[in-house]
Amino acid sequence: MIRLRGVTKRFRDGAREVAVLRGVDLDVAPGELVAIVGPSGSGKSTLLHVAGALDRDFEGEAVVAGTALGGLDDAARAELRNRAVGFVFQSFNLLPALSALENVMLPGILRRPGPDGRIAEIRARARDALLRVGLADRAEAPPSRLSGGERQRVALARALLSRPAVLLADEPTGNLDAASGADVIRLFSELARGGVSVLVVTHEERVSDAATRVLRLSDGRLG
Repeated sequence: MIRLRGVTKRFRDGAREVAVLRGVDLDVAPGELVAIVGPSGSGKSTLLHVAGALDRDFEGEAVVAGTALGGLDDAARAELRNRAVGFVFQSFNLLPALSALENVMLPGILRRPGPDGRIAEIRARARDALLRVGLADRAEAPPSRLSGGERQRVALARALLSRPAVLLADEPTGNLDAASGADVIRLFSELARGGVSVLVVTHEERVSDAATRVLRLSDGRLG
């Protein structure tokens, strides 16, 4: 779950301090798919960074997957992200020299290096994640041989490797055609129905139409 109370985020612009988030309150329960809409520069990505324990310099209260973020050091934040939070972004961020399977495995290998048995476990979980997003038959293909929709599904499988309680997505369908985007949105809905807290920031109506709730972020305020 995600629980934000009075979250304010400020940036320094020369001698001037600018508040990008202004006292934001937000709850995303397990099983919900919540879409945040709003104009460019309204703070949508900043909100995701706070909810994903990527940004520690904020005011207010943030609780993610049962853990209060206030006061956590960098190591504890990294552990929380690795254990409980999955990220999907508009840019797929796949390594071109690796296969789809290896790209999905990579966070697990970097997170918990170990003996061959551990690698075998990570490989099995990566194959399960690819199966879940409908790409079991493309496991050995490099990103250059995948369509845009397939690359995004590989990125989603990578986010699912740790079986997260929270999934955060930033414009996940922005680079996809209608059919590929519909596949990704369907997967988000399935994850929510399975008990994951899904938070998506988007400009697209097709994502909003699938959401449990749609909230608008404007001038740093959520409504």
